[in-house]
Amino acid sequence: ASGRKVIAIDADPDSNLASCLGYKDPASIRPLVELKELIEERTGVKPGTTGGMFRLNPFVEDIPEKYAVEIDGVHLLVAGAVKKGGAGCYCPENAMIRALVSHLLLDPDTDLVLDMEAGIEHFSRGTIHSVDQLLIVLEPSNRSIETARRIQILATEVGIKSILCIGNKIRKEDDKTFLRESLPELNFIGFLPYSEELRDADMSGNTAVGASSVIEHCIAEVADAL
Repeated sequence: ASGRKVIAIDADPDSNLASCLGYKDPASIRPLVELKELIEERTGVKPGTTGGMFRLNPFVEDIPEKYAVEIDGVHLLVAGAVKKGGAGCYCPENAMIRALVSHLLLDPDTDLVLDMEAGIEHFSRGTIHSVDQLLIVLEPSNRSIETARRIQILATEVGIKSILCIGNKIRKEDDKTFLRESLPELNFIGFLPYSEELRDADMSGNTAVGASSVIEHCIAEVADAL
């Protein structure tokens, strides 16, 4: 809406960002990890094979234009789901996706949104290199607080200096107080109220965009803060 180029990468193994954005046929989007010939061409290694050496910095600049789907101005790429047991490592696939993410993160003309799996697994895989600011979305619950603390520790260990929080599914003012008092060392830049409109949109398979004017106002404040 502000004229920026936006690319979103669904990097959650349980990918559903396309559905969330209202894309009517998310199953038709081909995940990047399934582009076997492209991965072999760019990395020098055939996916699923063992041994050998592959390029850690494959050419990736043309991937968004060729393989992203456009949803209301947002260009969406799907990284791909976890392999089945015994299917071999994801080394060349990961090399290409990591190079793509790093390229887009360092592109000053692109605003990149990475939808990652909930929790802390991606820290151990080193998929957050080139990130200089981390945004934690958490709910007013003790389990969510515990996870946020673990994320804070791991993020600090890998060199991320700026860690910000968004409180989600807020029902009352006490929820905000609980989150702030539980994590006094972290900066909350916004709070999103619990929304029946978003729930209804999800259940009907419609996009979350435009479903709630209240949520959109809160998101705009978060964007301004960032």
